[in-house]
Amino acid sequence: MEITEYIASLSEEGRLLAAAAEQAGPGASVPTCPGWQIRHLLRHTGMVHRWAAELITEGHTTPQPDGGEPDLDGEELLDWFREGHRHLVRSLEAAPADLDCWTFLPAPSPLAFWSRRQLNETTVHRVDAESALGGALTTVDADRAADGIDELLTGFHARPKSRVRSSVPRTLRVRAVDMDAVWTVRISEEPPQTVRTSAAGPDREGDRVDCELSGTAEGLYLTLWNRLPLAAVTLRGDRAVARLWTDNSAITW
Repeated sequence: MEITEYIASLSEEGRLLAAAAEQAGPGASVPTCPGWQIRHLLRHTGMVHRWAAELITEGHTTPQPDGGEPDLDGEELLDWFREGHRHLVRSLEAAPADLDCWTFLPAPSPLAFWSRRQLNETTVHRVDAESALGGALTTVDADRAADGIDELLTGFHARPKSRVRSSVPRTLRVRAVDMDAVWTVRISEEPPQTVRTSAAGPDREGDRVDCELSGTAEGLYLTLWNRLPLAAVTLRGDRAVARLWTDNSAITW
């Protein structure tokens, strides 16, 4: 995806999140984030937006503390969220292509990193807000969903802090049925190692896997982020391997 596509999608996702939050109300429970209400979702996501925007606009090259979550609620909290989201979008739009600031995952550039990272952050939390309404979720197109899977598998879970580990080596395959993409995740006592390949290539003897999850890129994206249950995709093989993922893959702040 191009940086301009990330930013345009981020702009739309933030508006959708705010609209769903407004419709649900601040006290509505968020099923995908047990223990959270809409007010907690808005405070958290709004804080992340402001933190990222400051890194971008100030050009910090080292990690910076976030500003904390506000003691706001109701319409005042919703206005605060919308203002911070707009500021993040404007900050990314105005940032130079050679932006130099701190990042924490591999990316072609800091601008590409923050555009992508905040798009996925906001998309996942938009799903959280819409889940509070109990209806259909806004669609994530296949290319965007696959890009989000890439970030999760080859970025977040390649880090030493990933808790997806197994004393006995296991292999999880993730297969998108609506595009040419397969991810093979090798799980061991070290951080998972993921390789993305073409779906068209034949399976080799050494590529045998313990478990495969297949479905649309969107379904896989939301399942791997633990926003949909395993039942949302097709599972073949050892269910315990899939549970190893769902029980240990949560990304914490």
